[in-house]
Amino acid sequence: MGHHDEEVVVTGVSVEATLELWASSLREVKARMRPLFSQARVAASANSFLDGLLGDERRKTGWMRAEAAGDAGPWRQQAILGRGRWDADALRDVVRDYALEHLGADDAVLVIDETGFLKQGKASGGVGRQYTGSAGKVTNCQIGVFAAYVSSKGHAFVDRALYLPRSWTADPERLAAAHVPEGTAFATKPALAVKMIERALAACMPFAWVAADAVYGVGDVEQVLRRAGKGYVLGVKGDHRFGSWGDKPVVAGTAAQIANDLDPAGWQRLPAGQGTKGERLHDWAYFELADLEADEYVDGATGTWTRGLLIRRHLAGDDLAFFTTWCPAGTTIETLVGVEGHRWAIEDSFETAKNELGLDHNETRSWHGWHRHVSLVMLAFAMLAAIRTRANAAPPKRAWTRPRA
Repeated sequence: MGHHDEEVVVTGVSVEATLELWASSLREVKARMRPLFSQARVAASANSFLDGLLGDERRKTGWMRAEAAGDAGPWRQQAILGRGRWDADALRDVVRDYALEHLGADDAVLVIDETGFLKQGKASGGVGRQYTGSAGKVTNCQIGVFAAYVSSKGHAFVDRALYLPRSWTADPERLAAAHVPEGTAFATKPALAVKMIERALAACMPFAWVAADAVYGVGDVEQVLRRAGKGYVLGVKGDHRFGSWGDKPVVAGTAAQIANDLDPAGWQRLPAGQGTKGERLHDWAYFELADLEADEYVDGATGTWTRGLLIRRHLAGDDLAFFTTWCPAGTTIETLVGVEGHRWAIEDSFETAKNELGLDHNETRSWHGWHRHVSLVMLAFAMLAAIRTRANAAPPKRAWTRPRA
């Protein structure tokens, strides 16, 4: 069962019950994966790959997984990522549906973020010298854009895309060598996010909000969410201009200027949810900029929505972050702060998936290899989230009392 024991053994649930929950969950996800593979041999390789991701070894290399699976070498394990024929997007959809069954809630937040995968050489799909927040610098890496589903029941990844820099999309030979599907054109990270939001809407995923950092606070993302009737808290940079209109108090200028001119009494100290070190407190300010009728964006839609600016200030100094917001009229600052606070869940998920499930231990260079590897890791992660949810929902054991003599 490996080093995940401590994560899923929950107070009030016996070790036996947790082991059974683990075994039954693993059987279930393997059964859901089975229709993706035309051959039993390939399905068996996929199952042992999943077992390897969930196992004890800290490095999830092909050799380590092969040893754990009792294979003579990593070839069978690597074939599942490269040579076999199966659809990684179909697995992504299996992961999404499984996650929603266990975590689905109407007030959930879809969080979009990217992470870097440090890589040597030039051959791995999308690799190049680019900035990655995970390393905090420009370095040779791949960038993956992800969507995580976050509800009160837990969180799991539900979508992913490999970002291809222009140096790749302008080089047909390089694309062909990494088996990138024909017709794949350059797409910005926000464009990849829009595609993910559209897939979530097409799948009727229940969620009320989208949260993301300043990479994604752009018009295209805002427009698709407004048309879908979804609220958002999206990061923007300090030079992003805001202005109020209608009957709202006058606010005009860049986000940084507006924060600078704010009366000290305009800040409120609020928690954005629980972090690893307790409540994550910051100072916050919120400006309602305009009220708009929903039918301006969607024919026949009803209700009033408020466009706003949310500002976060670090307690220890003047470190500011700015967010463009869209929410049903009457939404409180506490609600918006809570939505923004859901972003920590995807950062936590990246860390767990890399440290424990081998998210960044992919040894294949191809487009298919990356999407297959990442989708299998997403399935392992969703399984752990489902186990935690089910264990927490289990009735507590009755305390044993000594019979009276």
